Amino acid sequence: MASSILQVESIVKRAAQQAGFDLAGIAPAADSSELEAFPEWIAAGHAADMKYMEARDQQGSLKRGSLSRVAPWARSVIVCAINYNTDHPYSTELQDASRGWISRYAWSHEDYHEAVLRRVKQVEAALHETVEEAEPQLITRSYVDTGPIVERVFAKYAGVGWIGKNTCIINQQIGSWLFLGVILTSLELTPDVPAPDRCGTCTRCIEACPTDAILAPYQLDSNRCISYLTIEKRGSIPEDLRAGIGRHVFGCDICQDVCPWNRKAPATAAPEYSPREGLVNPDLDWETFRGSPIRRTKRSGLRRNAVIAIGNSGKRQFLPLLEKLVLDEDESVSESARWAMERLRNLL
Repeated sequence: MASSILQVESIVKRAAQQAGFDLAGIAPAADSSELEAFPEWIAAGHAADMKYMEARDQQGSLKRGSLSRVAPWARSVIVCAINYNTDHPYSTELQDASRGWISRYAWSHEDYHEAVLRRVKQVEAALHETVEEAEPQLITRSYVDTGPIVERVFAKYAGVGWIGKNTCIINQQIGSWLFLGVILTSLELTPDVPAPDRCGTCTRCIEACPTDAILAPYQLDSNRCISYLTIEKRGSIPEDLRAGIGRHVFGCDICQDVCPWNRKAPATAAPEYSPREGLVNPDLDWETFRGSPIRRTKRSGLRRNAVIAIGNSGKRQFLPLLEKLVLDEDESVSESARWAMERLRNLL
C-alpha cells in the first residue's frame, strides 16, 4: 500500500500544478503547538469582533483549536498555494497623497475565494479519480478561508512556507503573496517536511506597523490591525488608531511590503489576479466595489475608511467634501468627517 500512497501523493501534487498552483504539500491532520495556542489568542480578545473565529462545538470547545473536533475523520490536509503578486509598486512606495490604498489581494477581477476554490476542486477531483477503486469511502472537504481551519498552520506543516513574525505564510522562493486552499481527506498520506523559520532576527514587519498591531513576533492583535479595522470593523474606528491608518481604504500590505523575502517576489502567472482598472491607488473620492473582495466591507465602512484616509491626506481640496459628509445620515461617516476636518485644519 505504501507505494500506491506515494503514487497518490505524486498525482495530487501534479494535479495541483496542472490546476495552476505554484506550491502544494501535505500536512498531517494532527494538532500542533500553534493550534494549542489558539484558545489563548481568543481569550486575550485578539480576534476583536470576528465572532466566527470563536465558533465552538457542542462541548463548548473552539472548532479552530483542533481539526479533530470538526473533522474527526480527517487524516491528512492537502495545502495548495498560488501567487497573487503583480509588478505594481508596493504601498510603501505610494507618493500621491490624494490617492488611497487597497490591499493587493483585492485588486483582482474575481473574488479570490471563488477563483482559488475552482482550482482546488480540480485537485480534489483528481484525488477521487485516483483512489475511487481502492478507497470508495473516501471523504474530502475543500476550503478557501471558509472553513473552521487555520490554513496557515497546515501550510507550515505541509512545507509550503513558514509562519512569519507578521503571521503570514512566507515561502523562500515566492514570498508571502499567497492564497491558500486546503483539502481535508480521510486518506492518510505521507506528510511533507515542515518549512524552517527563516525570519531570523529580522523585525521589520513589527517596526513598520503604524498601529502597533504586531505585539511581538508571531503575535497579532486584530483590534489594532489596519486590515481588520478597514474590512471587518463595523461602526466607528477608535480615534487613537485613525492617524495610523494613513490612506488605507481597504486592507493593509505594509508588513508584507517591508518583508525582505518579498523584495524579489515574482509576479503571478494567473490571469484572474491581474488588477482591475481603478483599484490600484484609487482617488480618495472614488467608489466602485462590485465583483471583488472589496464588497466584504459594507458601503458604510468603505465611506468611513475613505473619510479617514482623506483626513490623513493633508489635502485641503477635500474640505468641501468633508463639510457635506459631516451632515451624512450615517453616524460613522459623519463623525469621521468631523474628525477628518479637524485633522486637516490642524495639519495645514
